[in-house]
Amino acid sequence: MNNLDRIYTDDPAAFAKEYLTYLTQVLAEIDTAAIGRFIKTLLDARERGATIYFVGNGGSAATASHFANDLAIGTNAYSKPFRAISLTDNQAIITALGNDFGYDEVFVRQLRVLGREGDVIVGISASGNSENLIKTFTYAKSSGIETIALTAFDGGRMREMADQCIHVPTAPKEYGPAEDAHMILDHLVGAFLIRWVMNEGRR
Repeated sequence: MNNLDRIYTDDPAAFAKEYLTYLTQVLAEIDTAAIGRFIKTLLDARERGATIYFVGNGGSAATASHFANDLAIGTNAYSKPFRAISLTDNQAIITALGNDFGYDEVFVRQLRVLGREGDVIVGISASGNSENLIKTFTYAKSSGIETIALTAFDGGRMREMADQCIHVPTAPKEYGPAEDAHMILDHLVGAFLIRWVMNEGRR
């Protein structure tokens, strides 16, 4: 029984309270040093003019889009931008690749076209075992592209193979708290980077 099953009650207000309490516990266990390393990697990519790619499936695809938006546009860093792209967003490309080569290829073939040595790819997956992300990370690592995983559950294969990982410690199948935490990471990182850009001239 996972924690959401454990806290379930027919009283929606009581369930809401328990859900938020549990989510708070999960967030408190995330390694903030790993978040710091992630932010420094994004800043370094910006300095070098490298591209930062985001990938994920389902709810994590939406988080990938949100992350790319918040870095590329939300930071208002137009003179020295964060070159952030979500590979989940072009439906013509995704459906063509899925139809012609299989769904496992929908991200890696895009990275083969766009990616360059020194770029960064961020894979977002609760299980850490999505085959299309594993293939993308495998290609990235062989091509000099840094890999960063945002995971949950036990972290899966992505946690083991990534150059960096921010792990959200939930039980298996707890997609809600896992994806909640990944979105909070997006907003946390964005909040920091907006202020970093604003204060650049003062350092």
